[in-house]
Amino acid sequence: ETIRKALEQLGNSEVGVRVLHSGVGGITESDVLLADASDAIVIGFHVVATPAVRDIADERHVDLRQYRVIYELTDEVTKALEGMLTPETKEDEIGRAEVREVFRISKLGSIAGCLVTDGSIQRDGKVRLIRDGAVVTENRQIESLRRVKEDAREVRSGTECGIRIAGFDDVKAGDEIVCYKVLSIARKLE
Repeated sequence: ETIRKALEQLGNSEVGVRVLHSGVGGITESDVLLADASDAIVIGFHVVATPAVRDIADERHVDLRQYRVIYELTDEVTKALEGMLTPETKEDEIGRAEVREVFRISKLGSIAGCLVTDGSIQRDGKVRLIRDGAVVTENRQIESLRRVKEDAREVRSGTECGIRIAGFDDVKAGDEIVCYKVLSIARKLE
């Protein structure tokens, strides 16, 4: 009962633990079959599974966990629940560039001739195009980043560069390109 209560108290409104069956004694074949049918795991506390039961669990790909200390059990289940939480996303601005001139190339499309005004523009970052204070497009990849006719991975503040935004050609002189990365932050249970 103590273990059942400790497990059922874990979680929050998004994730939680549901105990399907609890009992006293060793882990049995019926415990493994119930876990297989329910897509669950079998937890044993101060008990072991016989080799025959372990074979059935391996055959049916059922996870058997055995514990001797209650806090190890609750810590591991808490970590598993935290892994199931959807991570928080945070936007981290890397740099800004001002579009000075637009070059139209027939086979490629529009190339923005830019001056990096703040931070840096990174090829693996996402970009947002701002025109007259309004967002024109966002969440786009940089298809090409060039510095003096050579490919670049990063162009720093005060430097000119050419930027080709993937799948987007409506770039005009005076636009601002904001480069950012989206960070994924693991959440914890409260």
